[in-house]
Amino acid sequence: MPDNTLSTLEQIRIKIRRLTRSPSISQITDATIDDYINTFVLYDFPAHLKTFRLRETLTFYTEPYIDTYSGDNIVNNFDNIYTVLYENVYIAGRRASFYQDMGDFFSVYPKTESKVQIGAGDGLPLPVAGTLTSIPVLRNSVSFTSIDVNNAGIQANDDGAGALEGDVLAGGTIDYVTGVYAFTFPVGPAADAPIYSHTVTYEPGLPTAVLYHGNTLTFRQVPDQPYRVEIEVAVRPSELLDDGTMPMPELSQWWQYIAYGGAKKIFEDRMDVESVQKIMPEFKQQEILVNRRTIDQQSKQRTATIYTDVLEDNYNNNMEGR
Repeated sequence: MPDNTLSTLEQIRIKIRRLTRSPSISQITDATIDDYINTFVLYDFPAHLKTFRLRETLTFYTEPYIDTYSGDNIVNNFDNIYTVLYENVYIAGRRASFYQDMGDFFSVYPKTESKVQIGAGDGLPLPVAGTLTSIPVLRNSVSFTSIDVNNAGIQANDDGAGALEGDVLAGGTIDYVTGVYAFTFPVGPAADAPIYSHTVTYEPGLPTAVLYHGNTLTFRQVPDQPYRVEIEVAVRPSELLDDGTMPMPELSQWWQYIAYGGAKKIFEDRMDVESVQKIMPEFKQQEILVNRRTIDQQSKQRTATIYTDVLEDNYNNNMEGR
C-alpha cells in the first residue's frame, strides 16, 4: 500500500514549491501546480518509462464475421489510455501472431478481389438487386461498377456497415453474410454495359493473427463466432486529482520523480534554463530508481534465443521419458 504520509498529491506539491522556490500561492497556485504534475504524469512519464506496474491485459470479444475493430469501439478514448500494444496477444487462449506493418500482414493474408458480372444495363436507372454467389464477403471491400449512358464510370461501394454509397441513390444495401444486395444507379448503365461486383471472400474461423495499425485491430481469419482476445498493453499513469481522497501515484516510489518532473516543466515555462540544468541530475537519478524495479524483474528472465525452444523441448522430452 502506498505510504500515505509521503507520496500524496499534497507532498508532491510541497516538494515542487521547494524545488521551484515558490512557497506562496501568490507565486503559483495549487491548481496550476496540479496542471504541471498531471501534464508530466499523463504525457511525459509514459514516454520516459515503460514500467511493469503500467502493464495490464486488455480483454474483449470478437464478433462473428467482423474482422476490424476500432480501438475506440473497444475502449472509449483508446489511444489516450493505452500507450503501447505489445506482441503478447492471445485469442481463445492461443498465442497469435502480432503485426504492425500492413505490408507484412497482407503479404501473408492477402485481400484478393473477385470480379463477377451480375447483370447488364439497358439505359434506364432501374433497381439492381440479387445475391452474390460467393459468400461471406469482407466489409469495406464491396463495390459494384458499370458504365453509364454518358460513357462515364459509375460505382457503388459499401461503408462497412452494410450501406452502399457513391453513385447510387440512398437506401442501397449489402448483407455481408448472405450476399443479398439492392441499389439503384441514379443514371442508368448503358445498354448492354456489364455490371460487375467486386468482393473479397473468406473462410471464417478462429483468428491466428492480428494487425494493429491506425488505431484499428484487424484479425485473420475473420472470426466465425465470439472469441476472447487478450492483449498486453501499457497504460498511462492515473491522473492525480484533488478530490478529497488524498490521491497518490500507483506506486509511492514515484512521488519524488513526479515532483522533479513537475518542477522541471515549471522551470521550462519560465525559461529558467539554469534551474532546469541544476535539477536534471537528480531528475535522472529518480528516473533510474523508478525504473530499477522493472530492470530487476527483467533480469530474472532468461534472454530468448533461437535455441530456447529447442532446449525446453529436449528438457520436457527427457522428463517425460523418466
